[in-house]
Amino acid sequence: MRKFIAILLFFSFFLAPYTVWAWEEIKGEHFIIYYLEQKPFAEDVLSQAERYYRQIASDLGYSRNSNFWTWDKRVKIYIYTDQQSFLAATNQPLWSQGLADYTNKMIISYNWNKGFSESLLPHEIAHLIFRDFVGFKGEVPLWLDEGVAQWSELPKRSISKSVARSYLKKRAFLPLIELTKLTQEGLKELDQNQKNRPMLSNPETIQDSPINIFYLQAASLVGFLIERYGTDSFAEFCRKLRDGSSLNQALTSAYSAHISGIEELQERWLAYLRS
Repeated sequence: MRKFIAILLFFSFFLAPYTVWAWEEIKGEHFIIYYLEQKPFAEDVLSQAERYYRQIASDLGYSRNSNFWTWDKRVKIYIYTDQQSFLAATNQPLWSQGLADYTNKMIISYNWNKGFSESLLPHEIAHLIFRDFVGFKGEVPLWLDEGVAQWSELPKRSISKSVARSYLKKRAFLPLIELTKLTQEGLKELDQNQKNRPMLSNPETIQDSPINIFYLQAASLVGFLIERYGTDSFAEFCRKLRDGSSLNQALTSAYSAHISGIEELQERWLAYLRS
């Protein structure tokens, strides 16, 4: 799996650098696409973005709240002509293919292959929808935020379970209690120091990037919760986190008949992978 932490940077930026370009725009119900060239690509991005908006909101159980990106609250997507102009305008590292500003609801990238529409676009839209729903004040673990975004990339769903099973056989996964402690900074440190990572030890996993394993595990956990217990329970779980419940409290409340806390979540998820 690609290292999304190495592809996308999540931080706020100022709009000023983007106003000096002669942008053309296309408006949809929930998105405004700004582009410089190749209108057909921009039109396709708008069509795909609107489709992902409806699909992701429904998949996450947020469809009752699906009118929060209209009129002046529409998400802005900036598409540069190529990577060189994107990098020059945004001052991103050479490996960057896109970035998102959650505060101002913007996605910035450039005109590239289908990976943009199939991967980066749904990933970032999912982040924005998720954060619009849960906010930034609750006890929301990084694995849940990133898991939602990874799971929203449809091509990954079909392979995530089989890959997760292979990692399970290698005993490569983080214990869920350790996974929940990880922050963005902690994830970077984990990637830089494989020998000291809090993973289940197995020499066969040395070639596997901790970042890849983290994202796969996060996507698998979110997929398990949604596929096994449904979108209504998942939305309630997120709602409880938004309203101030701890992770254990939110799990117990939303999944009272099945999951009593983080330890039981791990047990049921592992059983799901083994089935």
